[in-house]
Amino acid sequence: MRAWERAFEPSKTTVAQVLLSGDDLRDRGRYLNARNTMLTLLRLGVVPVVNENDTVAVEEIKFGDNDGLSSLVAGLVDATLLVLLTDQDGLFTDDPRKVPGAALIAEVRSGKAAARVGKAGPKGTGGMESKVRAAAQAAEGGICAVVANGTKPGTLTAILAGESVGTRFAPEDKPLAKRRQWLAFASKPKGTVSVDAGARAALAEMGKSLLPSGVKSVSGSFEAGDVIGVAEGGAEFARGLANYGSADLQKIMGRKTAEIESILGSKPADELIHRDNLAVLKP
Repeated sequence: MRAWERAFEPSKTTVAQVLLSGDDLRDRGRYLNARNTMLTLLRLGVVPVVNENDTVAVEEIKFGDNDGLSSLVAGLVDATLLVLLTDQDGLFTDDPRKVPGAALIAEVRSGKAAARVGKAGPKGTGGMESKVRAAAQAAEGGICAVVANGTKPGTLTAILAGESVGTRFAPEDKPLAKRRQWLAFASKPKGTVSVDAGARAALAEMGKSLLPSGVKSVSGSFEAGDVIGVAEGGAEFARGLANYGSADLQKIMGRKTAEIESILGSKPADELIHRDNLAVLKP
């Protein structure tokens, strides 16, 4: 932090250390508190320097790498640009360390990032794979992301000037809403419900709500208001806020909406997950 302070001293800019754990962003209340703190610092002209809180980051709540954390923070503060610096010039058609003829990819548009990850280079924490994933996540949230070479002088200045540097991940024209971004990228499901292919199509392709009648099985223990995963064939494809806890859902899954009140004695909602509280995950 002293190094950051020295770097910003010439511009008389104050910096502040912000340490976050996975739970700070996975819990909706703490997520909003972190957002308010960050936005207040920026409004006061203070530059937040964010890092994972390693003193409390046990495996269950770790982000895993600062690339993923940076993408979440970019969404948290409504950033318009995310820059991920590495020791390579950007994303290539193949691993440039092994294939001399590999070409730099100047731009990645919607849906193409995942296909490039396998050739991006060495895997592992902080490697190109995690940077591509973080950049694609930011783009899905409507944030332009650039993966560029941080060892070359002038890289940041060139990017901010709008020059073509590194690999640009174009932001989605119709990004996820803030609540859905939190559900898709930051939340941690407390349970999972399984549905059939028809229900998946209704949720993922038609934008429908999930009714208890569409649920085939329930796993995990959760309460109303918790985040749960939605899976088909064992693969999670969506997350949302449950209107029923797992105990009640066990009683009403597969049943029609009109039967809920007679089974439970009350009917808090027609839907298990309302479409406004559902985020469909990209493969």
